[in-house]
Amino acid sequence: MTAALIGFFIVIALVLVRMPIVFAMGLVGTLGFAYERGGSILDGRGLTAAVSMVGRQITDTAQDYGLSVIPLFILMGLFVNKGGMARELYAVSNAFLGHMRGGLAMATVAACGGFSAICGSSLATAATMSKVAMPEMRRFGYSDELSTASIAAGGTLGILIPPSVILVIYGLLTETSIGKLFMAGIIPGLMGILFYLFAVRWVVWRSPDAGPAGPRSTWAERLKALRSVWAVLLLFFLVIGGLYGAFDFEPINLTFSPTEAAGMGAMGAFLIAMGRGGLSFKAIVEVLTETAVTSASLFAVLIGAAIFSNFINLAGLPEALIGLVTAYGLSPYVVMLFILLVYIVLGCVFESLSMLLLTVPIFFPLVTSLGFDPIWFGIVVVVVVEISLITPPVGLNVFILKGVVGDVSTRTIFKGVTPFWIADIIRLILIVALPIIALFLPNQMGGIGH
Repeated sequence: MTAALIGFFIVIALVLVRMPIVFAMGLVGTLGFAYERGGSILDGRGLTAAVSMVGRQITDTAQDYGLSVIPLFILMGLFVNKGGMARELYAVSNAFLGHMRGGLAMATVAACGGFSAICGSSLATAATMSKVAMPEMRRFGYSDELSTASIAAGGTLGILIPPSVILVIYGLLTETSIGKLFMAGIIPGLMGILFYLFAVRWVVWRSPDAGPAGPRSTWAERLKALRSVWAVLLLFFLVIGGLYGAFDFEPINLTFSPTEAAGMGAMGAFLIAMGRGGLSFKAIVEVLTETAVTSASLFAVLIGAAIFSNFINLAGLPEALIGLVTAYGLSPYVVMLFILLVYIVLGCVFESLSMLLLTVPIFFPLVTSLGFDPIWFGIVVVVVVEISLITPPVGLNVFILKGVVGDVSTRTIFKGVTPFWIADIIRLILIVALPIIALFLPNQMGGIGH
């Protein structure tokens, strides 16, 4: 246990001095594995075993068919972006909400939720919606704090509302049903949208000038805007409906696996974007290149995490934590509170994926041994990761937004997201206290969606 804890803190220290997380976890995992096998980092037998483990881990990851779901969902999100669907979602949200005080910010949150349902990436959602919504909010005199905060917070929904790449990675790490994880993310995701809308209302109640009311759309304009989002609804129904057996008619079984659903979604997004003229040959090459680069980066981090996980497991840290909890007779919810505090602290210095990969191999065996549902824990982890995306000083969504907008300071954005951060904490407390919020829909599925 001591060696594992030392390794854990060395990884954190290396990340703080700007070493990429993949190299930090890979290096510490390799040397730690060698130490556990040979009794010394320089022991020949230990080094041989460590090198063999690393080679096997790289090969297994490259040959894992289940991981193909990741580049396919990334590809779908990039084609969705090229298809201009974010503008349509923002237009329909604005048509129904824009006339209220703070309505454009509320429309931004709603559009982020809709875009998340066909994108699956928080960073892509924040970057895309900043280009769509920021000019409109500035045109109507919205404060920079409210404008940027609604985009940064709304963008976090991209990793919870299905399809979500983070939920896919959690499912692969823990061998948990990806279909049930997707279903479990729906109600907490909708709660996130609702709580963010309350946060906007709170801001404009405190400071009416922060979000002036816009013009009211006629019902004819609203219906026209609704008709424009058919592609979004079709794509969502294709991916999620196929995953949960919506096309399963005798004698033909058209229920998709997660990988097949991702493939259908990528093809559907490609055809929609192509039909709208949003894809030139150059754009297709750019999308494929970005998909390859992003996927390679994710796979590298997964390999580093697997190497570190092998060291942690060999050192016996998960078993030691279980023994510690048993020896002191701690309440499961006291342990869960401690785990959540660790996540919130790590969220101040780690980006979301790194935090997930570093901690899940340690905490997951402990959580399941205490009787908590792995589906529920996955949603809790993702909600905490959402919070980390807008938590200073890292707050990755904030820095993505800063890079796109440019002329707004990170201090302004962090100040603006405070009400949204509080709303997230309240939502997290409710999900922890009432697991049925996350488990109600998965419990209705039976064996569907594996």
